Amino acid sequence: MINLYDLHSEKNYSLTSFINLELIWNSGIAFGLLSFDNSTYYNFITLIIIVITLVIFYMMINSFGIQKYGFMMIFGGSIGNIFDRLVYSSVPDFIDIHFNNFHWFIFNVADIFITLGLFILIYFELFNNKIHD
Repeated sequence: MINLYDLHSEKNYSLTSFINLELIWNSGIAFGLLSFDNSTYYNFITLIIIVITLVIFYMMINSFGIQKYGFMMIFGGSIGNIFDRLVYSSVPDFIDIHFNNFHWFIFNVADIFITLGLFILIYFELFNNKIHD
């Protein structure tokens, strides 16, 4: 998407009646929360994200079965977003899902993997607790 934008200077491409590709730069965390112009805050948040990602890596290494796949998806998505934060000083979000005038938050592929990984872990916890209760 970044290369497409660089080639055509176009920030919005309509794929279907409900999906656009629109490049925005997210300097915060999920859904643009905690976006600051101050580099000290940005660096601090990036450091916290790196520490959380290392904890997720540890949990991934020590997990088994379907739970391991959930952690792997979260870890992979997080590494992708960390790379963007370090290289571009912001995360490029570009998937815009909408219905009429309602637009969901614009997100990227890494966010999809993080979300799917979280759903897998929640699903695992719900079934794991029911089996042992």
